[in-house]
Amino acid sequence: MKTFPMFLTMTGRRVIIAGGGEQAAQKARLMLKTEAHVTLLAPSLAPELTALIASNRAGHHAGPITPETFRDTALVFIATGCPAADLALHTLAKLGGALVNTVDQPALCDALTPSIVDRDPVVVAIGTEGTAPVLARQIKTAVETMLEPRLGEFAALAGRMREAVAHQITPRARRAFWAWVFSDTPRRLHAAGREQDAALALKSALSTGITLAASQGCISLVGAGPGARDLLTLRAVQRLQEADVIFYDRLVDPQVLELARRDATRIFVGKEVGANSWPQDRINGVIVAAARKGQRVVRLKSGDPGIFGRAEEELEAARRAGIPIEIVPGITAAIAAAASLGRALTERGQTDHLVFATGTCCTEADRPDWAAMLTPGATLAVYMAVGRLAELRANLLAAGHAADMEVEIVSKASQPGERRLKTTLVRMEADAVANAIFSPAILILRRAKAQPDANGQFRKDRLTVTAESWKSELRCD
Repeated sequence: MKTFPMFLTMTGRRVIIAGGGEQAAQKARLMLKTEAHVTLLAPSLAPELTALIASNRAGHHAGPITPETFRDTALVFIATGCPAADLALHTLAKLGGALVNTVDQPALCDALTPSIVDRDPVVVAIGTEGTAPVLARQIKTAVETMLEPRLGEFAALAGRMREAVAHQITPRARRAFWAWVFSDTPRRLHAAGREQDAALALKSALSTGITLAASQGCISLVGAGPGARDLLTLRAVQRLQEADVIFYDRLVDPQVLELARRDATRIFVGKEVGANSWPQDRINGVIVAAARKGQRVVRLKSGDPGIFGRAEEELEAARRAGIPIEIVPGITAAIAAAASLGRALTERGQTDHLVFATGTCCTEADRPDWAAMLTPGATLAVYMAVGRLAELRANLLAAGHAADMEVEIVSKASQPGERRLKTTLVRMEADAVANAIFSPAILILRRAKAQPDANGQFRKDRLTVTAESWKSELRCD
């Protein structure tokens, strides 16, 4: 970051706005939302600014300007609209020791004005370091739609109750109480315009000593998606921001962890083939132990927890211990790989079923029969198979699949180092090596439904069969 975002205390502090036109008026509107003392610096003022002086909402300085004019000033806005005048005023303000923002001139700015979403006392500031103000406004618009108009009033109500909550609710249960306040009944009531009912719900919860289920430890198996952090679900982000401790996998992008609460404990439990420093039993034990301490545990897995993520073992461990556990789905790598290729995984009339398979097995005896999965009309997505390409090729060729069958491989889908390869079944191993395709990667193979040729026969890869024998094989008389 070239700039550091910080909220300045403005109560009782002096702010100078140099200029008397529309640009100055825009800054005045902004600063009058604060508790600062605003002084307008200009020989003449637009009617809107003149009205501020008349109503004692701002002061006016029309005399000579020297560096002393800017002494003991928290912030100076220079907005004359004249580049030469702006530069001269900037020089004087800096000599006076002021922090300066010169409108539309980033090179003359010590401070940049962000786009602001105002739900006082809740304030969201969006900045782009002066590089893309239009983008900042677009983000502001998106955030405005996320936050109800009267959220600030609700936050102020909650703030008035903080002392009472601190006295009546134990520290361990306090975070869960506030999570309930801001995500459950009180907030919903207030957002619906039932402010009095929201206040009563809060007071009732305090007076009756409400027991919140969220105050006990819990485990969330959260899908981190294929890599890019903007592919996380909103619920996944929420769980990361609520978590006390996060156990994360080797393939989780560090940028995803940046979405977590700042003081959450992060523990790496990555595993690699042949180097299992964190075997599954140990992972099961530590996440259950943390939840038993009353912590909110996030088990962060790449992709989707339910697809080759050994989620069932962690679910069973939590259930045996009586720990509440949930799955927060994530975008699985096959979906991201298909998106990167610009193709759908299914196609009407050609591929009508999708099979997810693994290329890595516990033992040789457990090796999948990939050829049996690639039936007519199937798309086969194979995970963790880059090291097994020779076996995969042999399995499919032995079953009669065509050597020139198209194979698509995507490595690190959605990540900065993403690589894509289109090849054939017989060449995929050599082409993967030549194109530096490494794990993690997804292989996608498609086998379209058979179509009759000019003689009324159907092609099934390299094998030609009659229509009757085809129907017999599929048992669809």
